[in-house]
Order: sequence, then C-alpha cells, then structure tokens
Amino acid sequence: MNAKYLLIFCLLFFSNNYAQQQQDQQKPKLVVGIVVDQMRYDYLTRFWDRFEDDGFKRLVNEGFNFRNHHFNYVPTYTGPGHASVWTGTTPMNHGIIGNNWFDKVKGESVYCTDDDSVSPIGTESAAGKMSPVLLKTTTITDQNRLHTQMKGKTIGVALKDRGSILPAGHTANAAYWFHGGTEGKFITSSFYRDDLPKWVQDFNDSGKVESYLKEWNTLYDIGTYTASGIDENNFEGGFEGKEKTTFPYDLNALSSLNGNFGIISSTPYGNDLTTDFALAALKGEKLGQDNITDFLTLSFSSTDYVGHNFGVNSKEVEDTYLRLDKNIAELLEFLDNYVGKGDYTIFLTADHGAVDVPSYLQSVKIPGGYFDDIQFTKALEEYVLNEFSAEDLIQNISNNQIFFNYDKLREANISIKELENSVAFYCIQQTQVDKVITRSQLNSANFNSGIRELIQNGFNQKRSGDVVFVLNPATIVYSKTGSTHGSGLTYDTHAPLIFFGAGVKPGSTTERSEIPDITPTVASLLNIAFPNGASGAPLHMMLDQ
Repeated sequence: MNAKYLLIFCLLFFSNNYAQQQQDQQKPKLVVGIVVDQMRYDYLTRFWDRFEDDGFKRLVNEGFNFRNHHFNYVPTYTGPGHASVWTGTTPMNHGIIGNNWFDKVKGESVYCTDDDSVSPIGTESAAGKMSPVLLKTTTITDQNRLHTQMKGKTIGVALKDRGSILPAGHTANAAYWFHGGTEGKFITSSFYRDDLPKWVQDFNDSGKVESYLKEWNTLYDIGTYTASGIDENNFEGGFEGKEKTTFPYDLNALSSLNGNFGIISSTPYGNDLTTDFALAALKGEKLGQDNITDFLTLSFSSTDYVGHNFGVNSKEVEDTYLRLDKNIAELLEFLDNYVGKGDYTIFLTADHGAVDVPSYLQSVKIPGGYFDDIQFTKALEEYVLNEFSAEDLIQNISNNQIFFNYDKLREANISIKELENSVAFYCIQQTQVDKVITRSQLNSANFNSGIRELIQNGFNQKRSGDVVFVLNPATIVYSKTGSTHGSGLTYDTHAPLIFFGAGVKPGSTTERSEIPDITPTVASLLNIAFPNGASGAPLHMMLDQ
C-alpha cells in the first residue's frame, strides 16, 4: 500500500473511530422519564413565582420547554396516558384503552395491568398480581433493553401499579409500586423476579413509610397561597373523620378511616415517599454507573389523588406542587452527584390534565355539569327494548362507550348498523351529550382534526365499543366535589413536556407537539430503534438546534 492510500485509510479509520466515540459519549448513562399524574400545563405558569430555582425552574431554564404539548387521543386516563408516553403511540395501537374496560370476549371488566398468571412478590395481596401483559406494543425502555442486549437496566417506580408497570415495559428488570392498607410497602410481581432485592427489603423495613403518618400543613404561610381559591369551600372532598376540608390534616389520626397507610398517597407525602424510593432504587440498582444507558421510569401519583379529592383550584393542590418542586430539586441534586452533570437526560410530562370542579364553574357562571351514567344506561336500555322488541342488546356502557351484544343481535336478526344508527340518534338527543360517533364511521373514515380524530386515535378496533359519545365541556361523571379527567378538551390534553440534560440545548417552542412524539425523540437521542408501534415523530425543534 503506497503512502497516499495509507494516509487515506488512516484518515478514514480515525475519522470513523472518532465519530463513533463522539456518538457514544453523547449517549446519556441514564434516562429518567418523569410522569406527573394529573399535571396541567398551567401548573408550571400558575405556581412559577413560588417555585425555587433548583426544581421546575431549573428544568425549564436549562432544558427545552414544549409549551404547546397535547394528548392526541381520548380517553385521557392514567393507564392510557402512561402507556402512550412510553410506547410513542395511542390506544389505537398499544391497546390500553382505559384504566378499566369491558372485555367483550370475557364479558366482564378488566383492569389495565391485571394478570392472574403471576404471583405477588413482597405481599400476599392480589395487589401484586400485576404485569404489562395487556400492553400490545413495546416501550422505549424495551427498545433500549433490546439494543443493549439486555445490559441496560430498566427500573419502574410509582405509587400506582399502572404508573410503574406500563412505563417499565415488558423487559424491565423490575417495576415497583406501593401497597398501602395495613402493610405500607413497595411490592412487585413474579413477572419480573422471584423475590424482593435486599435494598427494597431494607427500605420497607426502614420505618420511612410510617414517618409520613404525620401532620400535613402548608409548606409556607397559607396566606401567601394566592394562586388558589379559599381553603374552606364547598367544592372539595376531604378525608373521612374530618368535618372540614381545611388545613392542617392529622394523617395519623385520620389513617384508620382512610385506607391506613394508603392515606399517604392522597397527600404530598406520597411524592416524598416516591422520591425516597427512587433514590434508593438508583443506588440499589447502580443505575447510570457505566456507559450502557439505563432507564428509571418515575411517576408521581399523589398529584392525581390530591387533585381528585380537592380539585384543581385548591390550596391542597398548590401545596402539593410547591412540595413537588422540592422533590424535583432533590432528584436533580442527587443525579448531579451520583451520575454526573451532563451524563443523564430527563424528560418530564403528564399522563393527563384535569377539569375545574364543575360545581365551582357553575358558581361563577361558567357552563359545567354532572352526567348521571346510571340513569342514562337505564333509559337507553329501555329505549332499545321498545325500538327493537329484544332484550339485552346492550351488553355494557363504560368509558363513554356502548358495547353491543352480538349474540343477541344475531338471535333477533338485527343488523349492527341498524342498532348503531338508532343508538346514535338516541344519544345525540340527550341534553348533556355533545357528539356521537359509531364504530362504522370510525372504521370507514380517516379523521385528521377535531374531537373525531382524538376518538379515532383512542379507538382500538378489537377492544373498544360500538358507539362513542362525547359530553358537553366541563360535564363529568363524578361527585360534585373534586376534579377528574378523561375528555379531549384542552384542560385534559394540554400537558407539560420538558427535556433536560445530556443532548438537550436550552430553548422553548410554541409549535404543537404530541404525547407520541416523546419516545421517538428519546430514541433519536440514544440512536436506537423506535418502539414497534410508534406513530409519533422526533421533535425536530429541539433535536435540530
């Protein structure tokens, strides 16, 4: 080989080697995906002035903030939300169409992480009989495990089982969730492993859980909580055993009437407990301690429990987010020291938003209301019986979906299309129903805007119902106290999305982004395959800076 060709060969070799080294160096040692349960985007702006510099403000100021980020499907519930964040697609593909849904084959309701084939680990309770078996596609955590020949670890942490299991995916080393009641411990299932590792046992035996059965008062003087309504009002649920929904709350005294250790989940101390366990997991599993990327999937569930109980405009929600700000700061400081600044990547988003309490909206002359689903079900069944002179044609009504009994239709020689049209006509006549769409319409058209697109993205051909109805804005199936979620309106769809750390340059955008875009973006940062059902796209506005 002459000198000229030798020089070219050396240049190519060292250039490729350098490029590969640069690519490897840019990969974070650890990815932490944070889902804040029931976090509306405006909580970032509403509480901004009270946040400290090292929590949410650090994420926003040093990271990339997507200010127009939305869910692109309904229903906006916890199970579908976590599944969609981590699979990069919607219920149309990943199959998690609700927290619970009616199984047409079994003829009964199923829960999104139920699995009777596994055994509980760390408890004898059925609360441990859980797995991701109903999740039909891979997650970004699965893809990282496959890409690294199972060397990159995945650990899921949350109070809720579905908030831990669905993000961690099918190949996780473990997913851990909190079992309250009289036990008060983190557990898992035999889907992942046969016993609890020593670090989990040590945590459960440490007395940490018991330490949070204490008084919950505001972090700061309640008079400074100006971003929420008055403390005593008629729009909050509260706790059994306490007449007023006002601070302070003696959790130890209230615990026996409110789920024993489970009461912790319904206070910001549940987020403290989640943070404590997450830090123990980072150390116990040695996450981010080598050059093979690991994942920690982390869901803060207490924000949802507090929001459901007290409503989005409550002092309790404000206090919960001011305390969560400190949890974020604690996590960032730990990661800086344990993994190293610039060696980890974080994304933070939500699984859904929440509506203002409709009874509160009504009190300030904003439309809102409550839908009686039991009365609606009875009336619809009577209507169908009168119209078709056949019983039991409606098999189930749940999650704003109506399921037909196909066997009864065949016996009565009634066409599905005929029943669809009749049921749709009845539904749209109801005062609180805003829109109706049928299975036939969803199967025969491709909607690309509005609520029908969101319904289609959330419609799984095999698992969903035959008629879907949409309620009026701020009209919910819920108690007259507290907030809930599930709609395709902006109070439920507009969620935060912040990327921070390795591979992320500071910035922000008001360009629209959507939940399924998150994992393709993470995959692009890691140079690995997208999840196998991904329908989102990498967020070029951040990646192409």
